[in-house]
Amino acid sequence: MRKSKFSEEQIIGFLKQAEAGIPVAEICRKGGFSDATFYKWRSKFGGMDVPDAQRLRELEAENAKLKKLLAEAHLDMHALKSVLGVKR
Repeated sequence: MRKSKFSEEQIIGFLKQAEAGIPVAEICRKGGFSDATFYKWRSKFGGMDVPDAQRLRELEAENAKLKKLLAEAHLDMHALKSVLGVKR
């Protein structure tokens, strides 16, 4: 998973600027990101504070790790079944 070059504090700051009335195009130009990125952040982090956004990122990282572990376990089970000749 690609790591963002922006911290949670920066993302929430950009969202708060838009809420304050600064045009989105201006925020994006100053921040160096696209309008699409801004709207993706708004749909994901809208209404959150910095601690909430940090917790969300931590949970997403943990979820990705658990998915990887589950996939590896399924591969191990499939390999054992094929080696031992166990039918399904």
